[in-house]
Amino acid sequence: MIKYIFLILLAAPAWGCKTKNESEKPSGNDMKEVAAIEAPSPQDLEGYKTAYFASGCFWCVEAIFESVKGVKEAVSGYAGGTEPNPTYEEVSSGTTGHAESVKVYYDPDEVSFLQLVQVFFGSQDPTSLNRQGPDRGTQYRSIAFYQNEQEKQIIESYIKGLEDQHVYDRPIVTEVKKFDTFYKAEDYHQNYERNHPNNPYIRNVSIPRINRFKQNFPEFLKEEAQ
Repeated sequence: MIKYIFLILLAAPAWGCKTKNESEKPSGNDMKEVAAIEAPSPQDLEGYKTAYFASGCFWCVEAIFESVKGVKEAVSGYAGGTEPNPTYEEVSSGTTGHAESVKVYYDPDEVSFLQLVQVFFGSQDPTSLNRQGPDRGTQYRSIAFYQNEQEKQIIESYIKGLEDQHVYDRPIVTEVKKFDTFYKAEDYHQNYERNHPNNPYIRNVSIPRINRFKQNFPEFLKEEAQ
């Protein structure tokens, strides 16, 4: 039986998914070192399937998907809009049409697209329009991207199941959108939760959100993430 769980996000703390303080960003040398140690090479990712999701701050969403068995890598970026090669500042302005998104590389022999959709819905509030937790704006809206008709049918069927079982008191506002283009975010956004565990937003928003997901979906977790 498919598990449907509604995870309540923090009400509205003062922190946001932004890095206004340049001192929080790794230096150029630090970013090269982190990328060399932690980022899989393109060759490492060959043979994996990809899926794309948006559900609020990509720092949180990336970390959630990277804790899932069968997921090789999750990359923070921008999708859903029309502006080519957008910057973080442009996306944060809410004028590009893009949402903070993640590109998920996964092994379909270990985790199915349906299970990724379960992870997506089980780690957010899909009834919150243009908002997740303290983050507000169209750049934080909920989007399930599909690359073919089978994926579209899986997403739409899952949403129908949520609605038929009256899991939520409010309508689901998640967009079901055909995937077009994904733009990788700046290097300092990648693995942000892992690299900046003492950041106030990470401590007070990201980690509680990730821990709620882990508590409710232990069967999806990699051994090292339990």
